[in-house]
Amino acid sequence: MQTQQLVSHPASAPLAVTEIDARWEVVGPWLQLRWRVDGAARLILPPFTGRHRRDGLWQATCFEMFVQPAGGAPYAEFNFSPSEAYAAYDFTTWREGMSERMLSHDPVITPRRGGDVLIMDVAIPLADLPALPAALSLTCVIEEEGGAKSFWAMAHGSPAKPDFHDPACFAATLEPPRNP
Repeated sequence: MQTQQLVSHPASAPLAVTEIDARWEVVGPWLQLRWRVDGAARLILPPFTGRHRRDGLWQATCFEMFVQPAGGAPYAEFNFSPSEAYAAYDFTTWREGMSERMLSHDPVITPRRGGDVLIMDVAIPLADLPALPAALSLTCVIEEEGGAKSFWAMAHGSPAKPDFHDPACFAATLEPPRNP
């Protein structure tokens, strides 16, 4: 299991959120992801809609994963909402050539909120990801009361504007599963 603390983009300070950690682990044929949001009392969560594909999830609280195979410009983006809706896209180059990425199974999305903490768990089949090893970026858009939004990533590129597609955000490596 690997864990990394996300950082808020300097152009979008959070109101009450104090820390976000993201972790990932390959378990059998699944990639398991977890985001932990501390200071979540003022967090706005989209209402439950059930598992289905939906565009525009990034416009509200949303958790995201970007995966780019080693040595290749094409990459995939996955969006996971606390509503349990999801989206998946392929890009041929940076923000270009977007197409819907087909998935063999709906991701399993499990948000849990208690007190001042939100835990967002996601499980997605490894078969639905690009080839591993790959560069990995775990990010999130956080909406708090009053419509304030902050943008969190492992690393950011431009200090002027958040852009999760920026190559600087791909700050970790997702390794293929090890044979026992």
